[in-house]
Amino acid sequence: MSDSALDSRASSASPRDVVGIVGIGSMGTPVAQHLLASRGSLVIHARSPRPELIAAGATWAATPRELAAQVDALVVLLPDLPDLESILDGPDGLLAGAGELLLMIASTSSAPEVRALAQRLSTRTNGRVRVVDCPVSGGEDGARAGRLSIMIGGDDDDAARAAAILSACGTPVHLGPLGAGEVAKACNQLVVAATILALGEATVLADRSGLDLEALWSLLAGGYAGSNVLNSRKDKLVTGDDSPSGVAKYMVKDLRFADDIAGATDTAAVLLPTLRAAFDELVESGYGDRDIAVTRRFVAERDTPGTQPASPLP
Repeated sequence: MSDSALDSRASSASPRDVVGIVGIGSMGTPVAQHLLASRGSLVIHARSPRPELIAAGATWAATPRELAAQVDALVVLLPDLPDLESILDGPDGLLAGAGELLLMIASTSSAPEVRALAQRLSTRTNGRVRVVDCPVSGGEDGARAGRLSIMIGGDDDDAARAAAILSACGTPVHLGPLGAGEVAKACNQLVVAATILALGEATVLADRSGLDLEALWSLLAGGYAGSNVLNSRKDKLVTGDDSPSGVAKYMVKDLRFADDIAGATDTAAVLLPTLRAAFDELVESGYGDRDIAVTRRFVAERDTPGTQPASPLP
């Protein structure tokens, strides 16, 4: 579908929808704020109340069942599908309260598993619960600014509804049938993982050669080495601050999803095996809860015991 056709459908698709969100963490909170500001109402559920959202006009649902009973469309920003499946069933689960419901899965997940879940939900609810996948890219900075890239997969009409709802949070694009959004996100994470690992390694090389890191990355940002990843992580790379924003451990599952797609498409990937091994090692080394900029520290501390740093350039 063309962007103009999607815009046309989206313009009349969602004003009547009552929207909810579950998964109100570092990404979900700013997404919820944008949805609330754009729509004037929002139903929320989390492990504990969110007084700042309630004060701004959001409605609190004490259980997933109460959440589903009040909404027509639900944004899911939980870490992965098992987190969603854990709140589907039981007397207080989403399905116990759901009528006609559009489930918008913004989590980074496996495309085949999203399709399988959608089929199970359709069968169990006689088609009342429909699914689109709509993972996002842009990190916490993009979420706060309302500039997320939103990758949508699903039926045309469902995708149009999702795009209309999510347009307050960034740029939604319908990329194909259900699962297409997750394939796009896997491609995105492949590029991000390769980029942040290269940036970390290059930073170590430059630092041990005596270069001014601030000057280096300010200069290279204007050339082919420039990227949004560099722009968002330059200060962390220069200072060595890897306090968490986007934590590194999630790359392990993201790259596994990308590897699954490589297998399903008979692609003999070159980078994926190396990236998976690197991020597996990074997490095993205890850096998984640090920011992805921890690649600098990870590379720096992989030296063989007894190896001396290189001398600075003359």
